[in-house]
Amino acid sequence: MKIAYLEDDDVVAEHVGAILSSNGHECAVFRDGSQLIRRLKREHFDLLVLDWNVPGVTGHQVTIWARANLSERVPILFMTSRSLEADVVAALTAGADDYMIKPIRSGELLARIAALSRRAYPSDAAPQAAIEVGQYRVDPVGRACYLREQPIELTGREFDLVLLLFQYAGRVLSREHIGGTLWGQPPNAISRTLDTHMSRVRTKLQLKPEHGVKLMPVYGHGYRLEVVHDPASDAASRDTESQAFSY
Repeated sequence: MKIAYLEDDDVVAEHVGAILSSNGHECAVFRDGSQLIRRLKREHFDLLVLDWNVPGVTGHQVTIWARANLSERVPILFMTSRSLEADVVAALTAGADDYMIKPIRSGELLARIAALSRRAYPSDAAPQAAIEVGQYRVDPVGRACYLREQPIELTGREFDLVLLLFQYAGRVLSREHIGGTLWGQPPNAISRTLDTHMSRVRTKLQLKPEHGVKLMPVYGHGYRLEVVHDPASDAASRDTESQAFSY
């Protein structure tokens, strides 16, 4: 999961970040709630882990903002030293999904994150089905990609990149997310490599509007695989509907 973690204590942040990273999660640490909100305005996270008492905008205020402004209901886990029942009630009422009291036990933390993931993203727990977007079909199990049912030859890393793009079709993927997921490195370390792979994938898959998608660079941020609807198909559909109701 891609996790945004709000925590101003460097020791705790490093400890929890290490637990999450060692168990396959991508963790971005924020020291102030306003920084996190600015990031949420332009980037998607699968889970928010929030401390309550941080400088500036608090975890409680971030929760209220997220529930009022994010189009998707991202699960929120509070992880704080505030243990009064009134605090727990206030956090859950504001929109938090779970609440943990420090000190944190790593096994419990991972179990709670897994439970939140199952509830929020039930399809992730099921066997990975083929992804069909436009004229493409991506098979995660067979690690194969097809255009109009014709196989496309890809390297292992190229397929991983294609799978990531099609899994998040329509969303902006930051360079940080792509670099961390596929290379395990920050974007500045793989910038040229990432752009080269994107260029190869665009060419091999012929990512063009006539095939139902186009690959869009998002300046200063990353990439988005944009789904393009066929205008001719849409027009034909509208004609069919008008005929059906013309009696």
